[in-house]
Parts: sequence; structure tokens; C-alpha cells
Amino acid sequence: MVAQLITSFIASAAFGILFHAPRRSLLLCGLVGMVGWIVYDLSVGNWDSVPATFAATFVIGVVSQFFARLYRMPVIVFSVAGMIPLVPGGIAYDAMRHFVQNDYSAATELAAQALMISGSIAVGLVLSEVFNQMLRRRSFKLPREQGKD
Repeated sequence: MVAQLITSFIASAAFGILFHAPRRSLLLCGLVGMVGWIVYDLSVGNWDSVPATFAATFVIGVVSQFFARLYRMPVIVFSVAGMIPLVPGGIAYDAMRHFVQNDYSAATELAAQALMISGSIAVGLVLSEVFNQMLRRRSFKLPREQGKD
């Protein structure tokens, strides 16, 4: 477990370097990726990989929104680097390898799984943004003045 957390931290921070994220955000990018991997690893024990990826991506989106506000940076700096450990690159590679080897049933199954995981990443990021917008609107609503209609 510790090795997985260290690896997810390094992968996210290294992608932040490739993504030209500001230097002061690299540790935070690694932290976001590590938090996402913790949620995924704990969730995959109870759920399938698709809902676990969705839950992890939702948490990544929420944490990215928090860090973006706290450190006054774009959300994409944290969210893109943070979701790198969740991207189903190995599954997509295996799907293409099975297609090349003419094992179409296994290839189709793996490709569908990679597509569903990718979709859950997209939906998780969108719903975390919607959740953030709901919280912002709720916290900035002013109470109506008494006596005015």
C-alpha cells in the first residue's frame, strides 16, 4: 500500500512537470494524485473498478477545486495531474494487443472496460464541478430582507 501511494504521488507530480505546472504546485499535484489513489484503492475492495474510479475522480475534483482557490491557480493544474494514476492506459494497451492477436472477444471486453473507466473519469470531474457550483451558490446567497416582497 505504501509503495502504491508513493508511486501515485511520483506519477502525479511528474506529470505536473510534463504539463508545465508551476513549481510551487508540484507537491500539491502529487498529493491530489495520492488522495485519488487512496480513494480508488479503498473503494475497489467494495465496488467494481468503474464506480471506484468515479468516486476517486469526484474526490480529485473536489480537492482540486479547494487547492485552486487556496493557492489561486487554475483547477486544471491539479485535476489533470491528479487523475493520471486512474487513467486506464494498461487496459487500453491490452485491448489493442488482443485485437492485433485476433482475440476479439477479450479485446472487446477490455476496450469496453477502458471506455467505461474513461467515462467515469469524465463524469466524476463534471459532477465535482457541479457540486462546487452548488456549494458556491448556497454560500453566497443573501437572506431576503424582512418586510420586502
